[in-house]
Amino acid sequence: MISNFFVLLGAVNVKFKVMEDLRNTPEKHPCPSKMKLICLTLLIISGITYSRSEQYDVVGPVDPVLAVPGEDVILPCSVKPNTSVVDMRVEWFRQDLKDSLVHLYEDHEDRNTDQIESYRGRTKLNHQELQRGNASLKLSSLRISDEGSYKCFIQSKSWYDEATVDVYVEVVGHPPVVTVDGFDKSERLHLQCESEGWYPEPVLEWLNSEGVKLSSETTETHRNADRFSVKHTITVQHSGSKIHCRVKLRHHVLETQIVTSNKSFNPWRTSVILSSIAVALIVIAGMLIAAFVHKNREHDELQNEKRRNEQEYDALQGENSAIQEECSQLKKGIIQIQEECKELLQNENRSVKQELWMEISKIQEEHNKLQKEKRNIQKECDQLKNEKWDLQKEHIRKRNAQKEIDEGNIFCSLQ
Repeated sequence: MISNFFVLLGAVNVKFKVMEDLRNTPEKHPCPSKMKLICLTLLIISGITYSRSEQYDVVGPVDPVLAVPGEDVILPCSVKPNTSVVDMRVEWFRQDLKDSLVHLYEDHEDRNTDQIESYRGRTKLNHQELQRGNASLKLSSLRISDEGSYKCFIQSKSWYDEATVDVYVEVVGHPPVVTVDGFDKSERLHLQCESEGWYPEPVLEWLNSEGVKLSSETTETHRNADRFSVKHTITVQHSGSKIHCRVKLRHHVLETQIVTSNKSFNPWRTSVILSSIAVALIVIAGMLIAAFVHKNREHDELQNEKRRNEQEYDALQGENSAIQEECSQLKKGIIQIQEECKELLQNENRSVKQELWMEISKIQEEHNKLQKEKRNIQKECDQLKNEKWDLQKEHIRKRNAQKEIDEGNIFCSLQ
């Protein structure tokens, strides 16, 4: 209602401003002075009509959203009438936390830089559904810390509205266990009921066979991390009726019953049972003593065998030390043989090297001789080439002289 009032007030202010501008304009006023009130009324009515055409309602669920940790949950939120919110600002936030941003959609994209750290990667808006006015938020892998009150805020250029979505997280614990904790002097039963693994803290109730609540004598509640365990006790008459232990949350209930029968809890029968238990304990004690004696005998035998094994071990250690001494002597002999072989190899290498040097020197001498012969042959070849060149020159000279003679003869014959 407050947002509607401010939008209407804005529209009226705009219309008054238009009227003031028209009044200050020197041109002819579209409304005569007598019609100003009518014109103003029409403008206000048109402004109200325009503002109402831009309005919408943000609608959330009527009942709280109930979920179990680990599953995906949808937080419903939409606008009525169905209008596209693609061009609007859609913000989901927690109103019970200081850093409250859960998810933000603005300017056609998700903007979650300031998002609560525990919600990163777990929130999603369906952008296709935004065109149909559906701004429901998908929250993945629900945690107990996600329980709380959420706000769905949708804002356009000229209007905004919001809706609240309450999320309840429940964890169903183990079925309650009822045990008999003994009898009192009046032969009444002491019953104990306990259950663990619940969230939030459950309510434990005792009921008789007619469904009437019974008062607990003692109550205990313990919290371990995010889970609660409860334990209540009660004293009842064993009259053959049924006693119910019920553990419940808002939407989940587990129940266990026990029958308090005289036949089941007769003191005589109890004494017989206790005597039987005592006899059984005596028999068990005798068996344990016999087993203990037998174990002692086995222990003595094992100790003797252990001593024999130790003696054998000492003998083996002596043999091992003797073998090690022999091995060390063998190693010394091997080292001496290796040194002798090394000296022999060195002497043989020296003689081989001398023989090789002699052979190499002989080969070198033969090589030098061959080089000398090669140089002599080369000199002879050079001399032959020079003689051949001189002969060729002489031949050319003779041919040129013969040619001159022939030319002279031809010239004389022509004369």
